[in-house]
Amino acid sequence: MNPNQANTEASQTSNLYVGMWVTEDGYIRHELLPNNRYDEARGDRESAYQGRYEITGNRINYWDDTGFTADGEFRDDVLYHGGYIFYRER
Repeated sequence: MNPNQANTEASQTSNLYVGMWVTEDGYIRHELLPNNRYDEARGDRESAYQGRYEITGNRINYWDDTGFTADGEFRDDVLYHGGYIFYRER
């Protein structure tokens, strides 16, 4: 596999998950942007956390702009991240 093909496959995988993910109570809203950035709101606090993300298979790794790192996993169109469960906003 050439590097361009690998980048294309990673990009296609990321595109599967782009969009808004929310906790059941709507308190945390986690938007995965198509440019591999994310923007997370908590309660009334818009853009509480921002940074970049990378998706490999069904795993997601985060690096927020302050240096904090985290990870998560997509299973059956549900995102498990940081002890929270996020559902795709439709």
